[in-house]
Amino acid sequence: MNSPTLLSIHSLIDQCHQELRAAMTHGQLHQPLMVGIHSGGVWVAEALHQRLGLEEPLGKLNITFYRDDFDTLGLHPQVTPSQLPVDIDGRDVILVDDVLYTGRTIRAAMNELFDYGRPARIWLVVLFERDGRELPIAAQTVGQRLVLPPRQQIHVAGPDPLTARIVTREDPA
Repeated sequence: MNSPTLLSIHSLIDQCHQELRAAMTHGQLHQPLMVGIHSGGVWVAEALHQRLGLEEPLGKLNITFYRDDFDTLGLHPQVTPSQLPVDIDGRDVILVDDVLYTGRTIRAAMNELFDYGRPARIWLVVLFERDGRELPIAAQTVGQRLVLPPRQQIHVAGPDPLTARIVTREDPA
């Protein structure tokens, strides 16, 4: 089976930028605060934040300890603290990640955000959305949608240059 082709990262960021700009222009997002999920989501958020010219600093979330599959995945994280530079109560928050797959990362990020306050709205932006959702989570802005076999995943590397490729996991021995 052939893997789908990934579109250019730069064209996907341009597309997401245009959709976010339209949402802001049409009043769907009011003076939003942008927050990226460590690490790939932060890289994408940095590019979008710059293109949108948002005044407030970019927020960064490290959701490692909020994941419900922390022990299952055998993570050995390099934990860096989350940084939310302003109060999120009553704010529109643009939450950015690189890949939306099962929905567990986004659930963890929302749990952490609510520990900081109660946003008015969370607008989810992902560069890639793939099939395989385990939780009922959907993004409002998506760069590219993909259907992949279970053993394949999207690997985003960066930050400079920001790249993406489809990789195939090996079966455990």
